Amino acid sequence: MKPEAYSPLAKGIAAAGHPFYIAKMPLNLAVTKGDAAEEIIRVHPKQSFVLGGHSLGGVMASRYAIKHVDQLEGVFFLASYPDEKGSLRETTLSVLSVVGTEDQVIDRDSYNKGRSYLPDNTVYSSIVGGNHAQFGSDGPQKGDGKATISEEEQQNDTVRAMLDWLGNLR
Repeated sequence: MKPEAYSPLAKGIAAAGHPFYIAKMPLNLAVTKGDAAEEIIRVHPKQSFVLGGHSLGGVMASRYAIKHVDQLEGVFFLASYPDEKGSLRETTLSVLSVVGTEDQVIDRDSYNKGRSYLPDNTVYSSIVGGNHAQFGSDGPQKGDGKATISEEEQQNDTVRAMLDWLGNLR
């Protein structure tokens, strides 16, 4: 998705006092720039950071996080999960995993396997009626389930889950 697709989420988090940065990716694919967080963290040395992403963005965020644990407080996954290369299992990072109940894009077997790469303190949240695409605002996604809630509702529920999680960080 284009970075602008996440502006409603960013506005909701920022309105609660948490700066929110969205890294621009070549071709709008996180896999093309796995170290995108590096520059953001470098230019804001006095801030604490959590890192995360939607779909493939979450996979890439966990791969970055495992190599930079000392620079982060947590990792969030939106319709996503880590793979073995991004295993956070042995870290002390706080982790949030949010999925929509109508998401037909996420591979449920891989998602369930990915849970084994998360620490025991991971917070799991399900957006009832939410699908894969509505974590952003970029229109429907091929193969996705039909959401039974509005995009705005899904994004508001996601913001609430993230703010609850952020409020409980060490």
